[in-house]
Amino acid sequence: MADTHEITQTLWKKMADSPFLMVGLADGSSHSEPLTAQLDKDLVDTLFFFVGKDNRLIGGGKVMAQFVSKGHDFFACIAGTIAQDNDRAMIDKLWNKQVEAWFPGGKEDPNLALLRLKIDNAELWETDISLSGRLKMLFGGTIKSDESGSHAVVNTTAA
Repeated sequence: MADTHEITQTLWKKMADSPFLMVGLADGSSHSEPLTAQLDKDLVDTLFFFVGKDNRLIGGGKVMAQFVSKGHDFFACIAGTIAQDNDRAMIDKLWNKQVEAWFPGGKEDPNLALLRLKIDNAELWETDISLSGRLKMLFGGTIKSDESGSHAVVNTTAA
């Protein structure tokens, strides 16, 4: 099994290729919604999201986020706490043209909010997407770690 640093780096690499997650409150009070993660290599246990101030996650709390890689061969279920964090330096650091397209007022847009998701723990799966692996998934076969993939649990909080 790979060490936590290696696992985290793999997750970040996969998310950099396709930074889209489904994020929802862990209490089940609302559906998950698609959000685009903004990644900061200096904070590998944290994800950031630019949202409107009317977003259902703006009040913060415990969340669950699901990620599927671009190649559909890597999956993650992430648990953590989300909160509004309008740190101006972080907004400047993460700002890009894609975010600007959603907020016509730029960094001063009155509807702009930055959410910070502190990752508490995650489960990660890497699967075999070969022809035999696809057939196993189509026919409901079990894909075991010793056959065609691996599974890892990462805890980022101190024990």
